[in-house]
Amino acid sequence: MTPSSSSPPAEIKSRIGAILRSTSGNFLEQFDFFLFGFYARYIAAAFFPAQDETAALLNTFGVFWLGALMRPVGAIVLGAYIDQIGRRKGLIVTLTIMAIGTVTIAFCPTYATIGIAAPVIVLLGRLLQGFSAGVELGGVSVYLAEISTPGNRGFYTSFQSSSQQVAIFVASIIGFALSEMVPAETVAAWGWRIPFFIGCLIIPFIFLLRRTLEETPEFLAMKKHPTQREVFASAAANWQIIVLGMMIAVLTTTTFYFVTVYTPTFGRTVLKLSSADALLVTILVAVTNFIWNPVGGALSDRIGRRPVLLAIAVLSLLTAYPALHWLVEAPTFGKMLAVEMMLSFYFGIYSGTMLGALVEIVPKHVRTTCFSMAFALAAGLFGTFTPFASTWLIDHTGDKASPGYWLMCAAVLGIVAALIVYRSGEEAAKAQALAA
Repeated sequence: MTPSSSSPPAEIKSRIGAILRSTSGNFLEQFDFFLFGFYARYIAAAFFPAQDETAALLNTFGVFWLGALMRPVGAIVLGAYIDQIGRRKGLIVTLTIMAIGTVTIAFCPTYATIGIAAPVIVLLGRLLQGFSAGVELGGVSVYLAEISTPGNRGFYTSFQSSSQQVAIFVASIIGFALSEMVPAETVAAWGWRIPFFIGCLIIPFIFLLRRTLEETPEFLAMKKHPTQREVFASAAANWQIIVLGMMIAVLTTTTFYFVTVYTPTFGRTVLKLSSADALLVTILVAVTNFIWNPVGGALSDRIGRRPVLLAIAVLSLLTAYPALHWLVEAPTFGKMLAVEMMLSFYFGIYSGTMLGALVEIVPKHVRTTCFSMAFALAAGLFGTFTPFASTWLIDHTGDKASPGYWLMCAAVLGIVAALIVYRSGEEAAKAQALAA
């Protein structure tokens, strides 16, 4: 076999390996994030005892959100570090911090054992996870964009989000098996920790994968890498594009946390469906999310980012509340699955497009910092706030479909930002050409 005939398969294999190694850390991040949301009521009972279930859930989701508020801090600090020293080294650092946070939560004693120290330790673990997550997504997305082939940037970057769906799928399968094989009272007492322990066992394997990453050619080709002070200054100077990027990303983050982290709680506590039904819906959502992300990325590579972003945002604005209202009137497994499949389609197509768009609109020399800041703000202020906001809205309005208003607000922000960023077809094409 000649070298020329063996080169394409070897190159494809190399790129697939790079995608798997770079996205492996996303698995750990979303695996733990999902488990925190799915077992929220058990975590609430273990670490945040309160007089009623709603108050305990609000405390738990509040800590979930507080961890996310560390994302912008991690984005600016670790983002500057990655823009200065390289994508490979930076992604290993983020994985280390994420792993420490995961182990901290998994092994923390309960409130009944150590008192107030328990929620404090859990909060510290969440803060570490949030700090790391602030740049994990941005670092991986930038890495994928910089190893992508011409004209396929959206398709490549979409696998950042697709990798997260694998984590949701695996966590859901483990949760489903646990609910079927272990008595409910055992799960409530300590069995909910088992999936977290499994996540800890996965950590060494992920480290091995990430250590074999190679630096991106684009980063190596830069004649000068900015210092952290220069990165901070440039990020401050580009605050407008960071805010617009945040507005574009909000619909991705809110929809994602609704259909994954909040759905099991919504299914059990609001719709009164069984845990098995809620988990099965989440498993199917993870599968369809995985499929729709690369479809959205590839579609946006062909027809442009602007039309895809606007089309999905408008659909979400028009259908989010009516769909949830139809569901809560007479909840069934089939209706919940139908609504979640609709939202999964919106999320996947939009997310697969948004990641490529965000890489392209931020300045190239501080790409990781600005991308991470935009997404961290979207996730911290809106996305990870979704479980808390949904619980609060239902409790204070009495309307079980009220989380739809939250999703509609996110859609409005996405529409406004897309119209500003892509003022015309020419400007949209120019943005993609400059970033290519």
